[in-house]
This record gives sequence, C-alpha cells and structure tokens, in this order.
Amino acid sequence: MRTIFFLTLVVLFNFSCTDMTQKNNALLSPFNTPHEAAPFDRIKTEDFEPAIAEAIALHQAEIDAIVAQDEAPTFANTIEAMELSGSKLGRITSIFFNLLSANGDDEMIAASERISPLLTEHSNNINLNEALFKRVKTVYEQRDTLPLSTEEKRLLEETYNGMARSGANLEGEAREKYRELSSELSRLCLKFESNLLKATNAFEMILTDSADVAGLPQSALDAAAMRAKEKGHEGAYLFDLSYPSMSAFLKYAERRDLRKKIYTAYNTRCVSGEYDNRDIVARIAELRYETARLLGYENFAEYVLEHRMAQNSTRVYDLLNQLLHAYKPVADEEVKQLQAFAEKVEGHPVELMPWDYSYYSTRQKDALYELNDEMLKPYFELEQVKKGVFGLATRLYGLTFKKTTDIPVYHKEVETFEVYDADSSYLGLLYTDFYPRSTKQGGAWMTSFKDQWIDADGTNSRPHISLVMNFTRPTESAPALLTYDEVETFLHEFGHALHGLMANSKYESLSGTNVYRDFVELPSQLMENWLPEQDFLATFARHYVTGEILPDSLVTKIRNAQRYHAAYYCVRQLTYGILDMAWHTSEGKVDDIAAFEQQAIASTQLLPALDGALFSCQFSHIFGGGYAAGYYGYKWAEVLDADAFSLFKEKGIFDKETATSFRKNILEKGDTEDPMSLYIRFRGREPRIDALMERDGIR
Repeated sequence: MRTIFFLTLVVLFNFSCTDMTQKNNALLSPFNTPHEAAPFDRIKTEDFEPAIAEAIALHQAEIDAIVAQDEAPTFANTIEAMELSGSKLGRITSIFFNLLSANGDDEMIAASERISPLLTEHSNNINLNEALFKRVKTVYEQRDTLPLSTEEKRLLEETYNGMARSGANLEGEAREKYRELSSELSRLCLKFESNLLKATNAFEMILTDSADVAGLPQSALDAAAMRAKEKGHEGAYLFDLSYPSMSAFLKYAERRDLRKKIYTAYNTRCVSGEYDNRDIVARIAELRYETARLLGYENFAEYVLEHRMAQNSTRVYDLLNQLLHAYKPVADEEVKQLQAFAEKVEGHPVELMPWDYSYYSTRQKDALYELNDEMLKPYFELEQVKKGVFGLATRLYGLTFKKTTDIPVYHKEVETFEVYDADSSYLGLLYTDFYPRSTKQGGAWMTSFKDQWIDADGTNSRPHISLVMNFTRPTESAPALLTYDEVETFLHEFGHALHGLMANSKYESLSGTNVYRDFVELPSQLMENWLPEQDFLATFARHYVTGEILPDSLVTKIRNAQRYHAAYYCVRQLTYGILDMAWHTSEGKVDDIAAFEQQAIASTQLLPALDGALFSCQFSHIFGGGYAAGYYGYKWAEVLDADAFSLFKEKGIFDKETATSFRKNILEKGDTEDPMSLYIRFRGREPRIDALMERDGIR
C-alpha cells in the first residue's frame, strides 16, 4: 500500500519531527540514494522503533481518511486508495524484517519482539475496521457491473477476501478473540525463529586430532581451520551447524561417532533447554486451529488452501499420496542397495543410520559415477558461477547486470548490481549476500527491499531484490568454491529474483512473487533444470586454477548421476509436506508432539529415527515462515517446473520465443490473474505429472 494523503503526511511530520532524534532518523527522511535504495550506511537499529511507530500513525490516518469520506464507496476512493496507503510503513518494515533474517544481532531480535505486536495490532485495526469493511463490501458486491480491468478486478477480490479472511466478518466477542489469537501467534512465530537461530549458533565442535578429521577434503579442513582461528582456536578445526560446515562433515568424516554428534546436535535443536520450542510449536498449531474455526473453516489447512492452486487438503493429499505410492518402493530399494554398499565397504554388517546416509551415499555415488563434490568444486568458483547464472538471464531474457559500489549495503560482504533490460532500460536493483555468519538465519532465500508498481502517471517504479545464501566461504588458500548443490541453490533463488525483477503490475500487492505459495516456486525450480545441461555449463564452469572448461566426461557423469536417489530425496520432501499437513489438519491440541510427529511421518520413514530428534521444533518454514499448510507447494511446483521445462527441451533450452512467453505469462504477471490460467496460457494446457516422473526415472 502506498500513500496519496499528502496533507495527513504534513500534519504528522509537523507533529512527530519536533524531536531532534526523529529528524535525524534516516528511515523517516527521503532516501537520497541512487534509485532511492535503502540508506543502510545511515540506518541504526534504534531508528526502527520510532520510525515504525510514526509510519503506523501515518497509515492509520490514511485509512481514517478513506473511512471519513462523504462520497459513496467506489473502486478508486476505497479499494485503490487502500492499496496506495501505507507506503512508508511497508518500506520500513521490509527493510527491518529482511535485516532481521540476514543480519539480526541480539539488539535487532529484541527490537523485533517489541515491534511485532505493534504491527499485528495495527493490521488488526485495519482488517477489523467495520466502517472500512462496509465500504469495501459495498464495492465488492458491485463487482460484476463495474467497468474494471482484469488486474483491478483481482485487486478488488484480494482486498475483500484479505479482510474477510482476517476477521472482518466477525462481530463482538469473536472480533476481540481474533485479535488475541493473531497477536499471540505473531509473538510465538517470532520467538520460534529467535530460538532456532540461537540454538544453531550455540553448537561448536572443536577438533585437534588429525584422526578426528580423517576423510575430510582439504577445502573443508581449510574452512574449518579458518573458523577456528576466527574464534581464537589456533591450530584446531571448528565445525558448526551452518550448512557448508555440517554437510561437509557428514559427507566425508570417517569418524562415525563424530558424524552422529553433529547430526544429533542439528536434529535436536530447540527440543530442550533454554531454546526449547516444543510448547511453542504446540501452541502455534492450537492458535491456528482456533483461528480457522473462528473464521468458519474446518481446520487451518482448509483456511489456507482456499486461496491456493490446490484449493483444499483433499487435492494436496492426493498429490502427496500419489507421489509416495510411486516413489517410496524405489526409495526403499535405494536404501537397501546403500546398506549393501556400506557393508561391502566396512567388511561387516552395518545398521544404516541417518548420520551415515550422506557419508555412504557420497562414496556410493563416487563409485557408481566416479563423481563427487570435490571433483566438481574447482569448476564452480563463485565469481564464475555468478557470470553463468547472470548470463543465463541474458541469454533467455536479454538482461544485463552491472556491479555498482554506489549503493549502500548492510554488510561489507553484500554486493549490489543494477539490472538492465534488453532495451537497456533500468529494470531493478539486485543485492547478493552469499556467506554464513552468526547473525544470519540458515538456508537460502530471495526477498525484496522494495517491490514493483506503476504510478498513476505511468511511471514504473522498479524493485530492489535481495538474494541471501549460506555458501562455502573462501579460505586462505582458495576462493569460494561451490558444491553442485550450492550452484543449484543459487539458480533456484535466482529464479525467485527474476520473478521479482521482471514484475510488471500496476499494483504493488499483486506484483512479482506476491502469488499463491504453490505457484511461487515455479520460476525458482524451473531455473534448476538448466544446471545439468552441457550448453549451459560450458558458459561458466571453468577450473579456477587452470581455466579449463568442465570436461565433457564430467558433464556426462553429472547427467548420468542426475537420477541418483531421486526417489529418496522425493520421499524426504514428502515427509516435510505430510508433517506440515498433519499439523494443520489436526484439531489443534497436541499433548505429545514427539508421538504426533512420529505417527504423521511413519509412512515416509526410510531410516531408523534418532532418539530425541524432533523436526517440528526446527521446521521454520511452517512455524516461523509463511509456508504453514503450504510446504507441499515444493512438490506441486516441481510438477509444474518439469512440465514447463519439457517445453524448453522441445523448442530448445535457450529458445527466445519460449522464454518470452514464460516472461510475459508468468514472470511479469504476479498475482494479477488466476495462476492456472496463466500457466495454461504459457503451456497450452494444464500441467501433467509425466515429465517429473520421467525426469526422475520413475516412469
């Protein structure tokens, strides 16, 4: 929402800026930077609370002005006015919460615990404003007779549904109950994330004996030695729970007891002690169930799925069960073969445990295909990978990326790029933040500091997109060399970035990645399909020392290994999707979450369970992020991406006509139309599961 109420703005600034601290608040002043980028070099943590308080007051005044109008409700004076309100608040909170995830120190975390309840209360004040909803409902009831464009109709529907699904139709005590539930939910989700970050940072495994690190490649040892040196442990190796550190240890360390130690530490985070998330998880599920029931839904999943491509939990379970039925027997056989391989390696019976999987599967994959991460990493130096990933966007869409040092950044490791379209017009800003640190959440994600919209005068306000990763750092002896999986992750998140950068909607709330959760992963997962393609790898995969292009023999091995344990990884994803659905189709009250979790995922079990492990306590996608009752969306979108890429395979993987169609019908459209309609317009038909099954070798 962006503002059009300039008189209110003047009044509020005259009132609030009498305080000198406020006058010097970088968040409340115009952003006099290139492209009006966030002035990170001037923003201080203590700026956020007063800035957000003022922005809330401004937004509320804008809403009050809409309600106070004498004119009858119209699309322009009510629906569009709401959309255009709240620009300052939206911009500041985008900056705050993105920084909280990417660079959130204790001060930021403490501020978030104070700010979040204020934002929840403000959101409720708008959604539960009876007079405002009356105006919205009046316009909505006239929707079939109003001369609106397709996008305007979509905005009207989303505005009405957004308020109705946020309690606007509730009355009396039910309204107040909704306020209570949403406020507590907001606080607990934030606490869940805070606990997870702190628990992750709390573990360190310091090793000094060379026997303890036997089997680890030199690159992993160099990275571990550098981490130890930074923490004051000269001459030692430090392994932590960041992905590059932990995954390398699990893949290569010969010491089984130490593999178990780090695996156990990761999978028992937040299960006990100071950062225990068990009660938080149970309470979040209970609150969501109560909220759904209050709004008239059977459970939280039905509430969420009403506005998804899947539409209801029956269709979600149909997909999950269909995939489980097809993939589970194959996955069981893969594990059986891995067990036999482990026993052959060790020369005695081996009970394959979860902390053994990465170790033996890495060795088996190497034996079967003569291929492993260490063979490929020298060809995936980060700077070259960036050229390749950016170059793919150039080849498909004509985009170019110009690195700039004129844009302020929030951390010295962050880089910025100005992105230009094929006609050399400015398209947007891209921030990249590649390496782990203690203030950053785990995983990888794309987000935005500013979305795209088109002003009334036709000016296209372009987006500021951010890519955040946790890739392997450079060491004292080598640059950042990525694993194959890390390159795939880069492509995945870059697909999200393209969705944001190429957005071309009139309204910000419908722009870019603001789409249904089970549709948003299509652009990201589609990009992964190019990685094993020889014509793509040849554009960037060069040995960082010799400059040699990745040999055809290795490319062939990559392609041959493409289906290695595809069923195992599918079933693992199904585990998460089924667990998510179990939580959100339940009746809320769960007394024993360990028993609940084990029962929910029993059908997907491939290896013995670890005593004390409780994935729900770390499942940030659904208990801290926005994927509640939506994790299935990764598999849903995988069906879409395989089906979509089959058209590229048919026409040519760099076919400009196909790429242009994908851009015009998917990437530019955001949520301006029904996603299935957009997909059919691109593909010529509804998606089919065949391409996924064929890609994975199941059919």
